[in-house]
Amino acid sequence: MPSPVAAHPTCSVVVPVKDDAAELRGLLEALARQAVPALEIIVVDNGSLDDSALVAAQAGCRVLRESRPGIAAAASTGYDAARGDLILRCDADSRPGPTWVAAHRAAHQAPARHREVVAVTGPARFRLPFPLDIVTSALYLGGYIVATGAALGHVPLFGTTMSMRRTWWQGVRGGVSASAEVHDDMDLSFQVRPHETVRFVRTVAVDMSPRAMRWGSLADVRFRRAFTTLARAWADEKPWERWEHRLRHGRALGQDSR
Repeated sequence: MPSPVAAHPTCSVVVPVKDDAAELRGLLEALARQAVPALEIIVVDNGSLDDSALVAAQAGCRVLRESRPGIAAAASTGYDAARGDLILRCDADSRPGPTWVAAHRAAHQAPARHREVVAVTGPARFRLPFPLDIVTSALYLGGYIVATGAALGHVPLFGTTMSMRRTWWQGVRGGVSASAEVHDDMDLSFQVRPHETVRFVRTVAVDMSPRAMRWGSLADVRFRRAFTTLARAWADEKPWERWEHRLRHGRALGQDSR
């Protein structure tokens, strides 16, 4: 039987940032309007040359500094420092609504039939004019979920809006990469074991900057990181082996592979 979370779990929000002061200011304003406030907001400065750290400090955040380059290292430093029962993660350009923290908390508290829900994620929408926002967001996130989910055997985590149990992070942290050449959310998703799962709920949706849609050097970096992350995971467990393990566990429970 999956173990329950605390009756009233506390929430730490972790935000890795580098040279993104303007976007970070908007995020922190949104987090200040939460119906259920977070226990703490941890901003991990990854070598910013702008005022990102100052913006975070002035907003009352815990500001940590991580000298190793890349989101993976910065995010891991924040997760390690978190004190809440749940660790919520978003990016500087995320724009959560006022019920975002409460929705993540509720999603972890909802009953799980068999597989243990160790993490929660959801959709995001580009801040673009209608209907371009809907179309581009569906293509971008849908492609990520389908492609990565096929390799995982379950829904992947999406770093723009995700959360996980702190105890789960402490158990899997040794298996994640701190390299700047991996997608940190995808890499973390491969740590979900056959008896565990990621819950996808729409109530944790956020808005986000459309900059992820830009082509050119940034797109090349994203594709390179995706291939590096997949190659790293498949060196340990091939996709068909992962699916076999999850299917075998599902049959043992008398349920489907999800």
